Amino acid sequence: MDLGITGLRVLVTAGANGIGRAVVEAFLAEGAQVFTCDLDAEGLGTLDPAVGHMVADVADRGQVAALFAQATERMGGLDVLVNNAGIAGPTGRVEEIAVEDWDRCLDVCLTSQFNCARLAIPHLRRSGNASIVNLSSAAGKFGFAMRAPYAAAKWGVIGFTKSLAIELGEAGIRVNAILPGLVAGDRQRRVLEAKAQQRGIGFAEMEALAFSFTSIKDYVTPQQLADQILFLCSPRGRTISGQAISIDGDTRMLS
Repeated sequence: MDLGITGLRVLVTAGANGIGRAVVEAFLAEGAQVFTCDLDAEGLGTLDPAVGHMVADVADRGQVAALFAQATERMGGLDVLVNNAGIAGPTGRVEEIAVEDWDRCLDVCLTSQFNCARLAIPHLRRSGNASIVNLSSAAGKFGFAMRAPYAAAKWGVIGFTKSLAIELGEAGIRVNAILPGLVAGDRQRRVLEAKAQQRGIGFAEMEALAFSFTSIKDYVTPQQLADQILFLCSPRGRTISGQAISIDGDTRMLS
C-alpha cells in the first residue's frame, strides 16, 4: 500500500532502539526524511546513514532546542513529531519511591512531550500534512500498582494529546496517542523481572500473570506499533485526531 508519505519530514524521539527504532525504520522505508535522537550514542551509530541523529535528553529543554534546530535545518522543516521517549520508572510502593525517581519518570514520559511539541508546532503549522503522535501506554487506562509514576505520566499523555488536538485542529494538525500493551523487547522484560522480584516469583510466572490480563496472550511487536503510526501520519489518516488508540492485545487491567 502506498501511504503517500514520500518526502515527509519526521522527527522521532528515542529512536535508537525498540519502538522508536521500528518507527524510524518504517518511515525511512516509505521514503520519508527522518531525524532522531537518543541517549544511546552507540545505538544511534547503527542506524541507516540516511537517518539524521544526535544525542539528546528530551527532558532537558536546552538539548531539545538544539535537537529542533539541527533537525529542521537538515530536513528543511517538519511535518511529523513522534514523541516516543519514555522510561519505565521505579517499581515499588509510593511511600518507597525516591522523589528524584518520580521526577525523572514524569520529566521523560510526560514533560518531554511538551518540550518537543511547543517547538514543533510553529513548523507544523507550515506543513500540508502535519501530525503529532504521542506514546502513552495501556497504563494510561488503568491503575498500575507498584508503577504509580509511570501510570500517572501515561494518563497525563492522554490528557495532553486530547487538549492539543482541540487546540490545533483548526490549523489542520492532528494529534493522537498510541497505547501499547506488553511490547516484545528488552525493556518489557526488565519491567516484568522487576515486578517478579517485587512479588517473589519467577519470570515465567510473572509473564503468565501479565498475559492473563489480555485477551490475546501474546506480546505486541514494535513493528505493529510503527505500522499504526505510519497510517496516522499519512494522508489516509487525515481526519483521525484526538484519539487514544490501544494496541495492546485487548488488555483489561494491569497486574
